[in-house]
Amino acid sequence: MGWQARSPAMRVIRLLRGYWPGRSPLRRRCDRAEAAIVGALLVVLAVAGPVAAIVAGHWAHDSSAQARRAQLTTGYHVPAILLTSAIWEPAGFFAWARARWTAPDGTRHTGDVFPAAGSPAGTTIQVWVDASGRLADPPLKPAQVEGQTVLAGVLAVMCVAVLLWSAGLAVHLAANRRRMAAWDDEWRATGPKWSRHG
Repeated sequence: MGWQARSPAMRVIRLLRGYWPGRSPLRRRCDRAEAAIVGALLVVLAVAGPVAAIVAGHWAHDSSAQARRAQLTTGYHVPAILLTSAIWEPAGFFAWARARWTAPDGTRHTGDVFPAAGSPAGTTIQVWVDASGRLADPPLKPAQVEGQTVLAGVLAVMCVAVLLWSAGLAVHLAANRRRMAAWDDEWRATGPKWSRHG
């Protein structure tokens, strides 16, 4: 049981040891170059990841906060009276009802709104509308602004990691091709001698 618990850790240590820049005579120049490049990519990830997260997070926060301010400035919270009881839509994800409300300019409007399921006709709910009285999305909540900030930061780190992983994979494949070519050259040189001794 203890060996199984240490097994994943030992695999990681063995993998990292393979990239450690040592002086083993069994390691070729391409092995050392690959180890140095992969090490550099890890350093870049350690530096660029947090920087990308901060930049993307600031951008997302500023954009979301600006959108929230615009929604609060141009939107209006008005009462709407349900003309029908709220019923579930066919897919069953939300309830809707027909409602009537008065726009800020005094014009009357009717349309479909999304109240709590089971709300009877005659219930008054609050809806967001624009200056002309058309239904509008409610302003972003502060928690949504923060959520978009965090999401942007996480996605930025993931993008940097994928780019660097792709670069590391390309380096690994190129090093493998170089290793295979070197092994072929060595086999062509030593194979005939070995077969004569056999």
